[in-house]
Amino acid sequence: MYGIVKDNLLQIRKEIEPCQPRIIAVTKYYNANAIINAYEAGLRDFGESRALEACEKINSLPLEVRENSHFHFIGHLQTNKVKNVVGAFDYIHSVDSLKLAQLISQTAISQKIVQKILVQVNNACEEQKFGFSKEDCFKAFEEILQYEGVKVVGLMNMAPLGASNAMLHSLFGEIRHLRDSIETKYSCKLPELSMGMSQDYSIAAIEGATMLRIGRKLFT
Repeated sequence: MYGIVKDNLLQIRKEIEPCQPRIIAVTKYYNANAIINAYEAGLRDFGESRALEACEKINSLPLEVRENSHFHFIGHLQTNKVKNVVGAFDYIHSVDSLKLAQLISQTAISQKIVQKILVQVNNACEEQKFGFSKEDCFKAFEEILQYEGVKVVGLMNMAPLGASNAMLHSLFGEIRHLRDSIETKYSCKLPELSMGMSQDYSIAAIEGATMLRIGRKLFT
């Protein structure tokens, strides 16, 4: 698998030149050996979405891999799993409600750490997906920025499967503009835009993504 990941990574980086977003290898469907192979191929960021399974997987990795990698929780986070995720992941991408943000804050404070988070925006208004609407996200930031124990570093979204290129440009562009508006309104810095997956990463990169969440395209 090392050779496959290395070749795929090289191809992806060529496709998105001159953009240089961070590539997060989504390893939720793969075992610890896949993470090790991806690490040896040069990747240092890994995304998981199943809290308990992910923690076990991460803890089973060699010390070198754990200490030199960043781990991202990218799936829907249930409130009863917050205690497992806070502190175990460098970033939580999927903060989709004020209640969840507050609970992450409280848990981080109890652990005496600051948890990096991204706020999830459902700007495609898909009923089956979680996340703030654009309007609610803008309003919620006034409160979220006051929470101790968390550092909001950016926004995250997921585009609909099968969306046209024009729609993808529009959706990803909206997230960039929303980020800019929030920075201006609340005098904050949101350096990260977590946008784009295996089917749409090239357009996300063009529209300003700083983090691409790629699984299948890397490992197959």
